[in-house]
Amino acid sequence: MLTVHTLNDRICAHSNGAAHGTEVPPNARILVCNGQVGARLDGTVPEDPLEQIEVIFERIRIILAASNMTFEDVVKFTVYVTDKSILDDYFRIRGRVMGDHNPPATLLVVKTFPRSGVEVEIETIAAKAD
Repeated sequence: MLTVHTLNDRICAHSNGAAHGTEVPPNARILVCNGQVGARLDGTVPEDPLEQIEVIFERIRIILAASNMTFEDVVKFTVYVTDKSILDDYFRIRGRVMGDHNPPATLLVVKTFPRSGVEVEIETIAAKAD
């Protein structure tokens, strides 16, 4: 089981309440996912960044399930967006999907993505002790 460290009494709290670190237990399997974009199975990308984020979290769920993991096994997210305002949608969906499990995240605003129409990309690291 992962141990999430939120150290708000010792260092400044993150504005989104995310933990400061996640401890992975010994002998855990680690899953490193490439960045997921909001492309549906048919290859189409929704215009709305909110919908892209919905698609991304579903893609991540499928990848986690393939490794017999769930969102509770997520160690860290790295989130890339083309506009800071998109982060509000990310936080809303992340909160709904992740519940009380709030691992660290790195948030980056980038100019553009190589694929036209993509506004968000999310990398995920997960770990699970067997």
